[in-house]
Amino acid sequence: MTSPIFALDRVAAVAQRVLRQLVRDRRFLALSLAAPLVIIYLLKVFLDTLGSPLLDAKPFAVPIGAFIVHFITYVLCAIVLVRERTAQTLQRMFVGGYRQSEIIGGYVLAYSCLATLQSLLVLAALSRLFHLNYRAETLFSIYVVVCLLAVISIALGILVSNFARTEGQVFPFIPLVILPSVFLSGLIISVDQLPRWAQWLSRVIPLYYANHVLQHLIQPGAVLSDDWSGFGRLALYGLVVLALATLTLREVE
Repeated sequence: MTSPIFALDRVAAVAQRVLRQLVRDRRFLALSLAAPLVIIYLLKVFLDTLGSPLLDAKPFAVPIGAFIVHFITYVLCAIVLVRERTAQTLQRMFVGGYRQSEIIGGYVLAYSCLATLQSLLVLAALSRLFHLNYRAETLFSIYVVVCLLAVISIALGILVSNFARTEGQVFPFIPLVILPSVFLSGLIISVDQLPRWAQWLSRVIPLYYANHVLQHLIQPGAVLSDDWSGFGRLALYGLVVLALATLTLREVE
């Protein structure tokens, strides 16, 4: 009989260990939860300082908030996973018989709990500071998209960490992911206005798919059920990144 790809009890065991570690690491928790709120507040101050009646900040608030979640989650998870590798934690799990899928599943499950809270705080801050008067159903739809983007960012951070042996080796990967997210996702200008090669390149950026759905949701009366195809592409992207992160995870040599 073929053994399953992963055992749920082993995934839960990894997740419980990571959650206990997160609770003890108060600096990481504080940075994960407080940093997005500080950046959003500074963004509000900056936009208020401009004071232009022609500039409506609301259409930019939600996509920029999603980018902030994506950026912080990706960077912190990549660095923390490399730290786990250098501390021989991953090696001990391999020696203990854990499969790649069980290790990745446990980490994603644990950090997703943190990402869920982070996304909720970010959305609450955006609604408060930018006076977003969306319907409850629309706000919930935005929350689901931002939360899914955060989970994808976790998987992306894990994938990047698989190619780094020290924390210093992670840093070159940060601009390679974040800068294209700023310029090629439609966050600043429409992707349709970019050169053809840049439009194709934008398809490998998770924020491109998230921004596509969010731009629909911020329209009056919009809900997630109106754009299942866009949400499905975002979810499919996440599954691909998760599969790549699992396949490239290796025991420390």
